[in-house]
Amino acid sequence: MQALLDLDSQLLLFLNYFHTDFWDNFMWIISSTTVWIPLYVMILYTIIKNQKYQSWISVIAIIILIVLCDRVSSGFLKPTIARFRPTHDPLLQDFVKIVNGYRGGTYGFVSSHAANTMGIAVFTSLVFRNKVFSAFIFIWALIISYSRIYLGVHFPGDVLGGLLLGSIIALIVYRIYITLTPRFIRLTFFNGKGLKRGVAEQFQCKDILQIVFAGIISFAIILLSSKVLI
Repeated sequence: MQALLDLDSQLLLFLNYFHTDFWDNFMWIISSTTVWIPLYVMILYTIIKNQKYQSWISVIAIIILIVLCDRVSSGFLKPTIARFRPTHDPLLQDFVKIVNGYRGGTYGFVSSHAANTMGIAVFTSLVFRNKVFSAFIFIWALIISYSRIYLGVHFPGDVLGGLLLGSIIALIVYRIYITLTPRFIRLTFFNGKGLKRGVAEQFQCKDILQIVFAGIISFAIILLSSKVLI
């Protein structure tokens, strides 16, 4: 275990070493929760628009997913395992590069950002079942997760743990969602093609691609903002 922790620390120092003003701005902005509100709104809008009065079960499932990812990571694992963030580790805090003086809370295992974003990515990819959306949303989750290492507030192990936690919770919530869905919607909608495929067929491809477009626009704005702020 100590060997793994040492390796984790060395990998952090390597990944955290290379900083520029542009990437400092980019990672700082992209790590913010509020900057992605338009993307979240588009996801909810697409669900409500396509599922109509049946959308409430999907919205509730997403809310439960986010609450579980956040509470298990921040409310339970961080204080229970009590692993210092790199910025609070007595052996590393003087060597870790940070941005805008941000050091985060005392403990960092697991990363809530990684858990939340990967939870959203896994669940929505299973619901929409669109290859373009899945590719985008997983890249989105991984970039945000990496930003936490770049900012020096999480070890790579914290991020990997968060990604794993988010994936597991998303799979559990999705399994319950698929199990309970037939009790609240008319199965005739699915045309005998199976529940999982049927849920995905509720969504228009163009509406799903609009989510991707909104996400790409958000990335472009963040890139331009990062350049302007230099």
